[in-house]
Amino acid sequence: MSVVKEIRTPIETEMKRFTGYFNTIMKSKVSLLNVITRYILRRKGKQMRPMFVFLSAKLSGDINESSFTAAALIELLHTATLVHDDVVDESFERRGFFSVNALWKSKIAVLLGDYLLAKGLLLAVENKEYELLEIVSGAVKEMSEGELLQIQKSRKLNISEDEYFEVIRKKTAALIAACCASGTKSVTDAPDTISKMKQFGEYIGIAFQIKDDLFDYEKKGPLGKPTGNDIKEKKLTLPLIYALENAGFGQKISILRLIKHHNKNSQKVRDVIRFVKETGGIEYSVQKMNEYKNKALDILDEFPESEARLSLQKLALYTTDRVK
Repeated sequence: MSVVKEIRTPIETEMKRFTGYFNTIMKSKVSLLNVITRYILRRKGKQMRPMFVFLSAKLSGDINESSFTAAALIELLHTATLVHDDVVDESFERRGFFSVNALWKSKIAVLLGDYLLAKGLLLAVENKEYELLEIVSGAVKEMSEGELLQIQKSRKLNISEDEYFEVIRKKTAALIAACCASGTKSVTDAPDTISKMKQFGEYIGIAFQIKDDLFDYEKKGPLGKPTGNDIKEKKLTLPLIYALENAGFGQKISILRLIKHHNKNSQKVRDVIRFVKETGGIEYSVQKMNEYKNKALDILDEFPESEARLSLQKLALYTTDRVK
């Protein structure tokens, strides 16, 4: 049994039901929308976000209709942000498949994202789930701020470690925090419990993003070479930030010049990757990733033993141990 299947075991029934529930929510009277949403649904990933919602709910109570609303609200708003992101990034690929932007062009992609956002808002209002809507809307606001902050910093190439953590807290961790908070809120009104699980999600989200950033420096592809995609896009992530902060002034200026003027040159990108490895950027990033993972696990230890707690622990470990 795969790790993800093991994690899903306590909520397998709910996850199967959620698939049908979400497919129904996505239906429209406009045939073009149905064609596009079916395309998206057929290419769904591991469905980590609904897993976080349902496991968080099960940790503190019994999964109910409110839990399904929370999971659907998260998925609708998250899918909308992904569709919009592909337009902003001019990306023509998503999880190895053509993006909506590639197949139906940017105008339709933007309108689809707007439609999904509206569906999420209506779902919450129709079910009178205003507190869930507040949690998820707050996450979307944070995600937008995180993306804009990253764009601002990539232009100037002057992001500090503190700013990097603020970017990933907003850009990635806010949504996982919302998953855990909304799942918990669906079964309890206890503010301390909701706050605790929101913090758990934030820590896991930060560890998850650091792991993603580390993939850029790992061997990939038929030639076994790191991709260096973040460097090519002038994104300064933790391994590179640490290396630059611990390099001599002359070396730092030289590396920044390579990133600014030669970021499309594969050999120059490899030079930057080698610099990061030689300066300890990888080891430092792994250390910080594990610190956040351990802080998340410490929060779970405050809850009674249960199947849901065990699965959340495995999910926390999976975020840092995954190979892709």
